[in-house]
Amino acid sequence: MNNNIQQEVHWSENVILVDADYVDKVAFNLIVNFERMLGRPVPQADMPHWIDCVALDGGLRQGDNQTQVVLIHTKNRQRLDNFMPGNFAADLTDKAFKDHLGEFVFNAYSAEEDLVSHADFFADALQLVVEQKEVRRIIVIPNAEDDYIYNKVRTTLNKVGDEEKRITVLTMQPMPGGNFRQEILGYSLMAALGISADEINSKS
Repeated sequence: MNNNIQQEVHWSENVILVDADYVDKVAFNLIVNFERMLGRPVPQADMPHWIDCVALDGGLRQGDNQTQVVLIHTKNRQRLDNFMPGNFAADLTDKAFKDHLGEFVFNAYSAEEDLVSHADFFADALQLVVEQKEVRRIIVIPNAEDDYIYNKVRTTLNKVGDEEKRITVLTMQPMPGGNFRQEILGYSLMAALGISADEINSKS
């Protein structure tokens, strides 16, 4: 486990753990597909709006909540290309925003890939989050298209009692279940990209 996460993150009651590389790829695919379908440019995803939608999917409600957003990315990546703001160092790490759902604090971490793979680093980060007693709500966005990482996520989460923590996993389609809730990732990304159901229906 990267000791930077252990040393730098001051854990709050709510944690959103994101495979940033994967989410950026999904956002890119949605932008390309919907630009073709809607016949208009689709802007980069609004990061705070997306995080709000993800938090709501995970059961967070209006209040003075504290939420950590942990972004895991590969070492050679400097930014999310399809989110605004998106630069890990300049725009996200140690930055925060506050709204009706409380305060969201961002941190981004990359694996030392000569020591551990991106997938295993994400799984290790999830294990670390699960072990924190003060964390009561965990929202996980893994690369569920990778059977290896999804199975590691499911195995880790199946060891956590539902009475201990509320856990929600966001995927692009329903996945084999476990001891956690599931929500569809695409809905929150579409909202952050400014794509409404009404607009889609008008084109169908």
